Amino acid sequence: MMMESNNPAGNGSPENEDSSPLRAWLAVGAVTIGAFAFVTTEFLPVGLLPQIARELGVTPGTAGLMVTTPGVIAAISAPGMMLGAGRIDRRYILIALTLMLLASNLISAFAPNFAVMLIGRALLGASLGGFWTLALAAAGRLVKLHESARATAAILAGVTCATVIGVPLGTLISELASWRVSFMATGVLVAAALIAQAVLLPSLPSSAALRFSDLVELLRRAHPRRSLLMVALVFGAHFSSYTYIAPFLLRDAGFSESSITWVLLGFGIIGFVSNFAVSTVVGRNLKGALLTMAVLLLTALVTMPYFRHYAFAVTAVLMAWGVAFGAIPLCMSVWMQRATPDLPEAGSAMFVGIIQVAIAVGSSVGGTIVDRAGIATDFRFGAVLAILGIVAISTLTAAGEPARVEELGERVGAEKC
Repeated sequence: MMMESNNPAGNGSPENEDSSPLRAWLAVGAVTIGAFAFVTTEFLPVGLLPQIARELGVTPGTAGLMVTTPGVIAAISAPGMMLGAGRIDRRYILIALTLMLLASNLISAFAPNFAVMLIGRALLGASLGGFWTLALAAAGRLVKLHESARATAAILAGVTCATVIGVPLGTLISELASWRVSFMATGVLVAAALIAQAVLLPSLPSSAALRFSDLVELLRRAHPRRSLLMVALVFGAHFSSYTYIAPFLLRDAGFSESSITWVLLGFGIIGFVSNFAVSTVVGRNLKGALLTMAVLLLTALVTMPYFRHYAFAVTAVLMAWGVAFGAIPLCMSVWMQRATPDLPEAGSAMFVGIIQVAIAVGSSVGGTIVDRAGIATDFRFGAVLAILGIVAISTLTAAGEPARVEELGERVGAEKC
């Protein structure tokens, strides 16, 4: 997540000094709901892939473009939004981006064909990168300095919940009604976030913005550049395979659609717990924690196809996968903060952008492999990426002095915008 710089030095208080603590925290809540809705919308098709592909008359691999398309566009909009935003009040940008998300959900829910569905998903991508870029920066400006870490943690909780719970929740709604209702339900959530932001967000003026020269300077440095490659490989390993987990469970492992809902819900819950459990150790041994999670991801990708005839084994492996990916985003976020201490805005923008590239390329290549060679082969491709990611982690040194996650959160929340 990117922190932009637009607060005067030393000012960690809310932008409106007359704002009450309750109103400030309600504003944080509005941004948190928005973050949850954004990331839920991004990953919603993962659990709905078989149903959408069947109704819109495309193959599962082609349906994976619903994940690829927003990823490509968001990779551009993450740094592009801040390069082009200038000094526009960030309150208006956040509201506009949330409005675009609402339109995306409605277009997707009522899409008569796959082409219209991709238009809706493209609109999501255009708004996604910018919102992720601004959300945490806004959190640090809405509350007083000593509360900034808690506000940042609240936004991260919204992102984490969406990452690990949004997919199974959407799948559950689809099982009870239809995949179109899943998009409509997410749209209702977006509408609530939009109203809350319009009512509760104070003015968030900006006096400075990210410079293109900062991005160039970052990419000239070997350690940040290799760190970004590591991020791309590990996220690519996950999304090249996880995008097609529902078709695998349905067709290869023989799960029913209702059982897939509950298995994915278990994946989400255990991932959510893993995120918070690992947060207690990453400050002391970041590289060890990241290596452990990457190896666990590799193990899941390698063993999943071999256990496809055993429902209990498939479920157990998927839960291990959930443990791994529940913690990987946190580990890599802290890693990039340490790798770019003097260019936090550029580092965060590139971090968000490279994740979106990994999602787009991983799901696209994975879809091609699924259609031509099968899902088991796609999992092996993901395993190869995971091996390369583990090699990259092993050859890198976690930059910066050890620091607890809560201390990092305080720095993030207190950064000047």
